[in-house]
Amino acid sequence: MRVLEDVARFILDDSQLTARLKALRHSLRQLTSSVETLSARRVGEDVGASTSETSLRRDLTSVLRANARRAQEGLRVLEELSRGTVHRAPTDDSVHRAPTGLDAAWLKEARFALYGIEQELTSRLLRRDRAARVRGLYVIIDPSFCRGRGELDVARAAIAGGASVVQLRDKQRSQGEILPLAVDLKALCQENNVLLIINDHPDLTLAAGADGVHLGQKDLPVAVARRILPIDALVGRSTALFEEALEAVREGADYIAVGSIFPTSSKEDTRPAGLETLRKVREAVTAPLVAIGGINRDNVAQVLEAGADAVAVISAAVCVDDVEAAARDLVSRIERAHGNRPFPRPPAGEETPTALKSDSRRPRGVADFPLPPRERTKVRGLDG
Repeated sequence: MRVLEDVARFILDDSQLTARLKALRHSLRQLTSSVETLSARRVGEDVGASTSETSLRRDLTSVLRANARRAQEGLRVLEELSRGTVHRAPTDDSVHRAPTGLDAAWLKEARFALYGIEQELTSRLLRRDRAARVRGLYVIIDPSFCRGRGELDVARAAIAGGASVVQLRDKQRSQGEILPLAVDLKALCQENNVLLIINDHPDLTLAAGADGVHLGQKDLPVAVARRILPIDALVGRSTALFEEALEAVREGADYIAVGSIFPTSSKEDTRPAGLETLRKVREAVTAPLVAIGGINRDNVAQVLEAGADAVAVISAAVCVDDVEAAARDLVSRIERAHGNRPFPRPPAGEETPTALKSDSRRPRGVADFPLPPRERTKVRGLDG
């Protein structure tokens, strides 16, 4: 359980999850540290002491899940043993009562709380790694701006030019009509290790197996979208004001889009944000920032200098004769603005980690675990 706490504390920098795990760990320690419980240990006779671990932990998520399962299984064993009498061994006629002070109801409640915490920690780690790939060139594919060309062909050219993220935005057709294209785009993006984001529709994101959804200010709340999506799906949020960006972080958005940075003709009813707002947001949050609105080859360096991790474009990469060449030019300028650091796509099956300190929100229906009946006192601080 300490491994889970340290992941929440040092990797995710999440004070709420850290406090919940620490309280649970301390409560369990208080519950099981009686003299009678300690006296029941038979370290020298434990056959499990000589067994060795053969499975390898490929990544941090594997470490997290393995330790969560250990804690859950331990709680289940204590819960079962606390319900009545047990025999020391199948050949032993002596019957022993469960250790006093163990509360089966509390142990069950703690176990289910830990199931929820495992889900939340796993979701945060998977989304953290995926969100790290929201950088470089973010191309929005909108059929209204493809100049009669197939959306899949435009996306293929943008990816060939170095796009890291593709968003499908279609304000005209129904979701049923969009779905076949979304599925084809997902296959194309997956083949090239490019993220696919769906604009507006969490249900379409789920149906197409896309990597995430992008929500506007008038779309569903982030927490509601998460109920629909898989636990590793990204949720991005559009913002134009500094306060909106902070609220998006509080909601748990995985990346924040800030714009319109410059005047744009590719979307109606945009609100100005400007470079100064982008700088202010950059100073306040560590979630990936996507700058959007009027960005082109002439001003992209200003946007990156103001703190953007990625630049979202339509006109500069889609409304052109040669989509691949335009994308390649933008990627080159992005890399130069970032000190000639390229944005390579990760190999298949790998994610690039990053620190994401946006506050988490616990899953719906997962309550705080209670203190055990005889220890309902204030839990100590976070330093133990």
